[in-house]
Amino acid sequence: MQEYFDVIKDWAALYGLKVIGAIAIFIIGRLVIRIIASTFRGVLDRAGTDPTLTKFVIALTRIALLTFVIIAALGTLGVQTASFIAIIGAAGLAVGFALQGSLANFASGVMLIIFRPMKVGDYVEAGGASGSVEEIHIFNTILKSPDNRKIIVPNGKITSDTITNYSANENRRIDLVFGIGYGDDIKKAKDILVALCKEDSRILEEPATTVAVSELGDSSVNFVCRPWVKTADYWAVFFDLTEKVKLTFDREGISIPFPQRDVHLFQETGS
Repeated sequence: MQEYFDVIKDWAALYGLKVIGAIAIFIIGRLVIRIIASTFRGVLDRAGTDPTLTKFVIALTRIALLTFVIIAALGTLGVQTASFIAIIGAAGLAVGFALQGSLANFASGVMLIIFRPMKVGDYVEAGGASGSVEEIHIFNTILKSPDNRKIIVPNGKITSDTITNYSANENRRIDLVFGIGYGDDIKKAKDILVALCKEDSRILEEPATTVAVSELGDSSVNFVCRPWVKTADYWAVFFDLTEKVKLTFDREGISIPFPQRDVHLFQETGS
């Protein structure tokens, strides 16, 4: 029995302080990590950083610091940490190669959150899809199509392609084309279009509406009608104005011709 006590005493004398030091490093390190993470979170919040990015960065910081604390504690116990560092580095490299697509999406997600080419609620065309932005995550973005489909687009695909944000600006221009017959009164048709645009209170006075003859087509004289509206009113004015033009043209006797072609028949006489 005395031999066991002697072994324990020798072990305590040899490793006791090291164990206590390792435990102290781990406990104090955890407290320091908590303070650093809390301070870092406050800095990011005051800077207006997106909450999704803040959570991810804080979690990544905690993992990195905790790894450092564990290695320091093992080093205090006398464990050779060089091999651990090499293993962690090799594992990180392997994971990096295996998840390079995901890492690209992550980097793209960070760019989207920082530079904000679009925000929740915007209607966009991005990554080969179009819809209203519902959520922007670190790895993907969720869009809702006009017919209420949920579209999940990888962030890497969004940042590598063109992003068209229809909601980014306060005002938008509606581009409409109306055709009338060659026998109709051009001035009368133009006056009708101008009057209809002035009657709609949703159409802005500045920039001014453009109404002009744009083309002498095969079957019609074509007008462009380009009023400016608030972005939120775009589709409502688009549909309403199209309907009003048709009803007014019908009432005023101005035709909207359909494509037509004259066919001439020639009869050959015998020799």
